[in-house]
Amino acid sequence: MTHNDIPAYMAHVGASARAAATGMARASTGAKDQALRSLAQRLRQSGPALAESNEFDLIAARQGGLEGPMLDRLQLSPAAISTVAEGCEQIAAMPDPVGEITGVKRRPSGISVGQMRVPLGVFGMIYESRPNVTIEAASLAIKSGNACVLRGGSEALHSNLALWRLVQAALVDAGLPPEAVQLVETTDRAAVVHLITMPQYVDVIIPRGGKGLIERISTEARVPVIKHLDGNCHVYVDEQVDLDLALRVTTQKYSPCNTAESLLVHAAQGAAFLPRIGTLFAAKGVEMRCCPASAALLHAVPGARVLPASEADWSEEYLAPVISIRQVDSLDEAIAHINRYGSHHTDAILTTLHAHAMRFLREVDSASVMVNASTRFADGFEYGLGAEIGISTDKFHARGPVGLEGLTSLKWVVLGQGEVRGG
Repeated sequence: MTHNDIPAYMAHVGASARAAATGMARASTGAKDQALRSLAQRLRQSGPALAESNEFDLIAARQGGLEGPMLDRLQLSPAAISTVAEGCEQIAAMPDPVGEITGVKRRPSGISVGQMRVPLGVFGMIYESRPNVTIEAASLAIKSGNACVLRGGSEALHSNLALWRLVQAALVDAGLPPEAVQLVETTDRAAVVHLITMPQYVDVIIPRGGKGLIERISTEARVPVIKHLDGNCHVYVDEQVDLDLALRVTTQKYSPCNTAESLLVHAAQGAAFLPRIGTLFAAKGVEMRCCPASAALLHAVPGARVLPASEADWSEEYLAPVISIRQVDSLDEAIAHINRYGSHHTDAILTTLHAHAMRFLREVDSASVMVNASTRFADGFEYGLGAEIGISTDKFHARGPVGLEGLTSLKWVVLGQGEVRGG
């Protein structure tokens, strides 16, 4: 089987995944946890080899003009390796959701009816840049009893291949089918077309990358897609707030999808807060795209890069040192702005008013809503999920960081003792 014959190659990958999914669905918790612990150990022992593979990708990326946040996402640093290894161990220590029966109720007919949590089967993962996603996806697939087919970006091929070999070795260590986690070894984009149009082999597709990738996958896929298109996250500074807390929470790393792209400030705090946050943004080289009221307060900040905001800026995910800033006159206006322009990913209120915090939690229509905390916490590892397969802004089948339960579904089970239905 050659990678040049894409239809045949992808059919082979899909059929192998489907066969492996059967074995994973019946795998014991002990075997799955053994594979995860083995993977964590292999990751820690393979630091130099992984760094060498990653350097191949980094050199090629720099030569190809990749820079800034995209280059940052590609880097497989010792800290990143340590984090994914710890994630494997955290997932191994978590309860196994597969086979759990809940909500059992006795019916007047004598039968007992409940729901059992079961694996989805086979999921396809299409992602860009971040090689750590290979381990996050594999570890969640293993614990949730699924098989997966991974297709990383061409810019991370050497890194992903090195990580995938560790995953397969760990599966073999635990007596599980190595085909349960497969990596598409060709960079030919035709492979993606086949992966997302094979419902006979793949149960769900999870794209993780830029908006263009996710839109294309969502449009062309013939299987269900778990997705989020944008990460236009908001921080709202309320009329009563701890200003020092607000300054600390608002200034965060700008490359991830859970970074605040938009800052809303109540007019009662504009004069006190905006010049201070503007000074911090100016020191970091952040460009501020502002409403007229905000701009009037920020123009006087030394070194501030202040531009007028366009209508498009309120909806933009910059993934760059740029932020949109708007003054609002009320909590109602802030909530309405977020629900209109936000991407339903993650939004935060900074406030000392409990009633305002509770209204924000109830009324902001986003997958994660936060009080007095950074939007950067919208992450499966931070939520205690061990890792995440991605963040979903859909309302079905999963919402927010997708961990183990998001990779399972519920089926009805009926327990009886010979009952029959009359009539």
